[in-house]
This record gives sequence, structure tokens and C-alpha cells, in this order.
Amino acid sequence: MYFEPPAPLLRVALRERCGLVVSETVAEAAIRAEIAYYRAHLHEGYDVASLAALRRRCAEAMLPVLGVPVDPDALTEALLAALRFHAYPDAAPALQSVRERGLSIVVVSNWDHSLHERLAETGLAPLVDASVASAEVGCAKPDPAIFAHALELARAPAAAALHAGDSPGADVEGALAAGLRAALVARDGPPAAVPAGVPVIATLAELPRLCDYASSAP
Repeated sequence: MYFEPPAPLLRVALRERCGLVVSETVAEAAIRAEIAYYRAHLHEGYDVASLAALRRRCAEAMLPVLGVPVDPDALTEALLAALRFHAYPDAAPALQSVRERGLSIVVVSNWDHSLHERLAETGLAPLVDASVASAEVGCAKPDPAIFAHALELARAPAAAALHAGDSPGADVEGALAAGLRAALVARDGPPAAVPAGVPVIATLAELPRLCDYASSAP
């Protein structure tokens, strides 16, 4: 998944919901402040109530940049309106192809409780068997424990599983340490170094082929 550039959307949302007009530079700085806070605290959004509180704190992290008092509820609404997620065009066809092979699909993400909401709004939820958000299970990639939890949901041994992700550290090294096969999704080109034997794919269209190999390998 990816989201649209949020700063322009935030400018519109602040004007409509808070009556606040800010420059593009201020909006971009506010988003950077929010992202920094979220990355440091995303594990705190582990259920509906804690997620709502986390979203409010993330919105309030923008206040020093905005420089004026803003109603917290309106500011939170503006922030959420600025975050528009989309599925990559290759995601749904690839997942459907994997499902047609009779394989289980489990999403494993360093995300808060809203992971399930994001999968639903992007249309991917019906194409996966389960999803694991790090905030909900109390551990994050590359911790082997989150991969072990996903394997339990998939009812699959590690040696028969393939994990594909875009982070060489969290996804590739984490999966390998947990005993899974790994593939790196590098949409912008491969990194300088990838562990030997780890395939690098540019799009998820290549995923079904890798799944065929993983399921047939000894």
C-alpha cells in the first residue's frame, strides 16, 4: 500500500475543518512532525480505543509547527482526511493468483490496529486470509516472534513459507532469521547488497512465480 502526498491534502483539510490557512512549507513540516511521532509510537495503537488516542496525539504533534491553537478534534479529523491509502495496481492480481494456487496469505506489517481498516478500504482484505499488525501482537519485524505468529495463522511451517517485503532489514533479514524464505520487493531498484539467494522483484506480478518455487522446494 502507499498513500498520496499528504501535505496538499492537509492544507485543504485544515482550511475546511479548522479554518486555518497554511503554506505548503508549513504543511510539509507538520506532516514530517506527525510521521516522526507516529513512527516512534505506532506500537501504542493496539486496539480501537488506544488507536483513537494515538491518532489524537499524532495530530497534536503538528501543533508546534502550525504555531496556533487548534481544536484537537478538528485537527485529528484534518490529519485523517489527509491520509489517503491506495493499493498498488499489481497487488490485487498477484494476491488473487496466489490464492488460486491454494496457498494461504497473511499480511505481516509494522502497523497499528488500523491495518485491517486499511486493507479493507484498499480492497485487499478479501484477498488475504489474515493480517498481523505489530501493535496488536506486541512485537515488530524483524523480531522472529511476529513471523511465528503469522505462521500459526497460516498453519504453515517456516520452511514452506515465503515472505515478501520492501525492507532489507525488517522483511528480508527478519524472515530469514525466522526460518522463512524471503523476497525483496524493490520498486525503485535493488539496494546495493542483498543476501545471497534472496530474489529481488520489481513488482508483485512476480510473486506467484516465487510462491510456486517456495511451495515445491524441499
